[in-house]
Amino acid sequence: MQEILTSINDFNEAKQVIAGGVNSPVRAFGSVGGTPRFIKKGCGAHLIDEDNNYYIDFVQAYGPMILGHGHQFVKNVLKDAIENGFSYGAPTELETNLAKEIIRICDGLDKIRLVNSGTEATMSAIRLGRAYSGRDDIIKFEGCYHGHSDGLLVKGGSGLATFGETSSKGVIEDIAKHTLVAKYNDLDSVRECLRLSKNVGVIIIEPIAGNMGLVPARKEFLQGLREICDKENIVLILDEVMSGFRASLKGSYPYYGVVGDLSTYGKVIGGGFPLAAFGGRAEIMDLLSPMGGVYQAGTLSGNPIAVSAGLATLAKITEDSSFYDRLESLGARFIDGFTEIAHSLSIPFQGVLRGSMAGFFFNENEVIDWDSASKSDTNLYAKFHAKMLEKGVNFAPSQFETSFICSAFNENIIDNVLQKIKDSLKEIMG
Repeated sequence: MQEILTSINDFNEAKQVIAGGVNSPVRAFGSVGGTPRFIKKGCGAHLIDEDNNYYIDFVQAYGPMILGHGHQFVKNVLKDAIENGFSYGAPTELETNLAKEIIRICDGLDKIRLVNSGTEATMSAIRLGRAYSGRDDIIKFEGCYHGHSDGLLVKGGSGLATFGETSSKGVIEDIAKHTLVAKYNDLDSVRECLRLSKNVGVIIIEPIAGNMGLVPARKEFLQGLREICDKENIVLILDEVMSGFRASLKGSYPYYGVVGDLSTYGKVIGGGFPLAAFGGRAEIMDLLSPMGGVYQAGTLSGNPIAVSAGLATLAKITEDSSFYDRLESLGARFIDGFTEIAHSLSIPFQGVLRGSMAGFFFNENEVIDWDSASKSDTNLYAKFHAKMLEKGVNFAPSQFETSFICSAFNENIIDNVLQKIKDSLKEIMG
């Protein structure tokens, strides 16, 4: 691999004009050390940095690029779309077509609304859920990330279940106090939250958590959560911004058989462009303005270029009935091989797979929640990340992110990566 002098210079220059030098914190490599690579091009399974180094990419823009970077079919669709203009501030048939396709594929959706980001989708869904339930408090789960709106930037305290404490400066306590934090995969902690507050109107959860590393909900937990919400007349929001169209075509549903009252989607449905959605039962969605009294708006919502990319991506992944089976097979090859290598070197390791989502922890014990995830060896991960970058493999710059398999991968790429993993871990362990 060549030097990364251009990335170093680019990062130093960026820090002069962009806060922290990056436009999203994890990109700064704060958890792993070193210099973030400045990328000039993505091509299939690879990223190419400004110094012309190639990297096999397991980040895939944190999920959207399920077809890989720069897929030719999507590019062709976008070329045609751009010829028609960039944005209109008016409705288009394209928006209706994308809405119909998402509703056709996903369970529990009568209507949806398109927005620009996962943060916007979850923020709007919670507002809608509060309006429908008529109650102010919400429950979220420690380790789940639902965007950076104020009411969701909270953390749990030391007890089984607590009212939220702010996890970001600038979030006022009067907002955080309406968010209770429960433990993932722990129904008793949910019941304790409900004992503490009689005003819970919304529970939001990632059914397949991807932001404390990959931590799937246990089936009995998610089904039990659905039962609690039904009994207590609480709106259940399934945040599938990451897992939707990733864990399977139908997201988390095939694993659990659980449908949310509202659900949020993003990443894959935009094909790499800023686009997300929230949707659910018609009686809830009809509370949205202009029909109802819940206000939500966006100048660029349903942008025709983003919608075109989403439609093109969904067209490619639905035309091949074996698409997800192939990605899952590649993911299993990766996780099984990684597990075998780690165990052969006596390195504590936990591997997880959900469709095209792959997760791994340098951890002796099964990871089921944030407490167990946080016991992972982050120092080892930082060393591993640096070694793999040197060998041309890009993993997320944090132990607590998910890796992604794309359709541009094949068995040779996976086997090549596994050899680099083996070499890297041997070098680290001496």
